Amino acid sequence: MFTIVLTLLSLSAYGQCSNARLIEEWGNFDNWIVREIKESGIIGGNIRHLYETAKGDTIKGEIPYVNPDGCVWSNSNVLAIVKGVTKTSCSVYPEKRDNGYCVRLETRLERIKVIGLINLNVIASGTVFLGQMLEPIRNTKNPQSKLDVGIPFTDKPKGIKFDYKVIVGHDRMKATGFGAPKELHDNDYADCVVMLQKRWEDQEGNVYSKRIGTAYHRFTQTDTTWNNGYFLPIHYGDITKEPYYKDFMGLIPFELSNYTINSKGESVPIREIEWGAPDDTPTHIIMRFSSSHGEAYEGDPANRFWVDNIKIVY
Repeated sequence: MFTIVLTLLSLSAYGQCSNARLIEEWGNFDNWIVREIKESGIIGGNIRHLYETAKGDTIKGEIPYVNPDGCVWSNSNVLAIVKGVTKTSCSVYPEKRDNGYCVRLETRLERIKVIGLINLNVIASGTVFLGQMLEPIRNTKNPQSKLDVGIPFTDKPKGIKFDYKVIVGHDRMKATGFGAPKELHDNDYADCVVMLQKRWEDQEGNVYSKRIGTAYHRFTQTDTTWNNGYFLPIHYGDITKEPYYKDFMGLIPFELSNYTINSKGESVPIREIEWGAPDDTPTHIIMRFSSSHGEAYEGDPANRFWVDNIKIVY
């Protein structure tokens, strides 16, 4: 779904005490930077536009994007340079709403075809998340390693609120860039995920975590009317025996690990190894809104997910 701006345990990197405020400040999606990038001539040489949740002037050229100071949100819009070919992927868009903007997340099938050189079909789901995309993307291998996921956070809120509308429930496909797209014969849904983790790093630079808090909602029905102030509670501790628990809420398998930048400046998996106690204190928060569920490169191009006014609830 894919420059280093913070190290793992630098809790002051974004100003720890103000991270909840920054999540809300940028989570109203009223400010956007436009990136203007010319793709390689061999695939048409078109000028494409990517959008980032931040304030600033238009950025022109093949410039890897780094979150401006204080901006905690990133998204799945990316600059890719594969085998010398410059290509962009845009699945996240600003959309006018009332006197401001919201974010529109789309699942798209990106195609790159150059006879004798490259022939790729890739599903890209629209995603906004707390963290940083590590550009430029060089290949489709190990997609999670292209992201620096989560930001420092030590609070224990009751949950989050946000506005949304959604179009979901269509047939999923898998397209990783290798071979033709493959039908998965099930339905595609949108996801909202919040995880509070307690992370630590060993002497070799490996990063581990306990899951302290979990909030997870999978949107399985289309609803094209705005739902304002939807509340999603955060549950603390081991939730596997609770009636609301679903398998997709569990600890993250190692092969699907999120990634972070360790104290050595290396991109490494976050090994989520156990559930934490309800009274434990987190060190990081993961928050993600995505137009498709499941693994990277899976989804249906008909899915749409609109989100606005994300707030932390205490």
